[in-house]
Amino acid sequence: IPEGHSTLQQPTAQGHFTPGARCLQGAESRTLFALVQDAIRTLNSLQTNASYLDQVKRTRGDPQAQLSAMDTFLLRTGIQVRDLDQLNIIHVTGTKGKGSACAFTERILRNYGLKTGFYSSPHLVQVRERIRINGQPISKELFSKYFWQVYNRLEETKDSHGAAMPAYFRFLTIMAFHVFLQEKVDLAVLEVGIGGAYDCTNIIRKPVVCGVSALGIDHTSILGDTIEKIAWQKGGIFKPGVPAFTVPQLDRPLDVLKERAQKISCPLWVCPDLGAFEEGGRPLRLGLAGDHQRSNAALALQLCRAWLHRHTHLGKPPPVAPAFRLDEAMLQGLQDTEWLGRNQVLHHGPVTWYIDGAHTTSSIQACVRWFRQAARIGKMPADGSEVRVLIFNVTGDRDTAAFLKLLVPCQFDYAVFCPNFTEVSTVGNADQQNFNVTLEHVLTRCLQNQHQWQRLTETGVDSDLWPLDPLGETPLPPPGTSTRVFPCASQALWWASQGRDPRLATPARRGSHALTTFPRLREAGAIHVLVTGSLHLAGAALNLLDPSLSQ
Repeated sequence: IPEGHSTLQQPTAQGHFTPGARCLQGAESRTLFALVQDAIRTLNSLQTNASYLDQVKRTRGDPQAQLSAMDTFLLRTGIQVRDLDQLNIIHVTGTKGKGSACAFTERILRNYGLKTGFYSSPHLVQVRERIRINGQPISKELFSKYFWQVYNRLEETKDSHGAAMPAYFRFLTIMAFHVFLQEKVDLAVLEVGIGGAYDCTNIIRKPVVCGVSALGIDHTSILGDTIEKIAWQKGGIFKPGVPAFTVPQLDRPLDVLKERAQKISCPLWVCPDLGAFEEGGRPLRLGLAGDHQRSNAALALQLCRAWLHRHTHLGKPPPVAPAFRLDEAMLQGLQDTEWLGRNQVLHHGPVTWYIDGAHTTSSIQACVRWFRQAARIGKMPADGSEVRVLIFNVTGDRDTAAFLKLLVPCQFDYAVFCPNFTEVSTVGNADQQNFNVTLEHVLTRCLQNQHQWQRLTETGVDSDLWPLDPLGETPLPPPGTSTRVFPCASQALWWASQGRDPRLATPARRGSHALTTFPRLREAGAIHVLVTGSLHLAGAALNLLDPSLSQ
């Protein structure tokens, strides 16, 4: 607890905690920025996501104990599980697209004049992004206020319960519940962290409706190494009598979801294609780019309609949910949805940035389709000179070689590999700190990625092994791509743009390697840069390319 912050007083009659006198005096003597930074650094000490994953792996023999622990943590903050029923929760899981489906859902329901809460992960630039009210990250004032209310209450009850503090993600989940209750939202859209059945968001008992986005292979050390095992985990969010919707899935995982739903009398529907909502053949306009967003939008429409109608039908569900006439709020919500770091394009002078946090095989495939289509739409420079640059990183136990193999047909002239750090040192930016990796470790991973890319692009591969081109082409891998490794995103982005992006600041620490001039990049009429492989890398790039996100 920072100097100047006391433990909290007893709960008020309304059940929430108020800061003690010393806490208020401390707040008066500090800037808001310092208070928020104190809160974030204290939050970081509760373990990062990597530590949480390791903990889950060690204790997965009794995963139900994780939810029991979550129940205890909530009680220590003055929240009972039944209190969460009043949040009117929409609970969404899936491997790919669950965050986008949540973003569509929240934006649509906000158009009906409802006060929305939205909990998602991970954050791209600032941790406050994870907890949103009416589509906006909670303010610095509210973040500092509610963080210390929850943290101090857990700290002062730690010894009496003989338990430690909750881990990073658990704490933020508890804090989100606290924020939504205190701010009296009309509804909360809740994105599952990992899996579903044993995810700490699954402490809720009575969501209004549940959703499942596209399933795939990811987090195999926790969820299982087959699509059926992963589907079983995802179906764990289903609740008796609570309607659930899924996008179309492969037969085997869909059968698992259906079995999970039937066992607990959960009505399950498969969402129709978005085309069923497009009257007169006119395509719906979506705020998120990419054809893969159509299934996420279709899921969101069903979740919104179920919430609006408080659907509780318990009979045998039809195989496909019915399409329905869209009102103006739904049409506008689909069009106005924003979700940073997903199929995002930034035009900065001669440099066009394509930011997509794809981090599964299927999402990389979707990213490749989107990038090649989006790069074609861009205006060709007068002299016809165009350069393509890849900036890439991965985290966890993901298959780097499989990802890079999918990216080769994009015909990059340069490939750049860097960690997810914005700068070599993150001391001044608590939102970007990660205490579970060292610079040496992540740079070693970057070098391995570079070698993988060089093997793929220099040795030549039979074109029959490459995925079919959605644009009707079958491009061969380039004969070789110039590659670079940098210790942070700021150096990587500056090198890729050769200082030609008028909004990109010169790196705080730049070695001769980062300042190396490449005539082809310096003289190109257009530079197209794809940043992908990790949501955290996408966040680091956005932090640098749009400084307003850090304000």
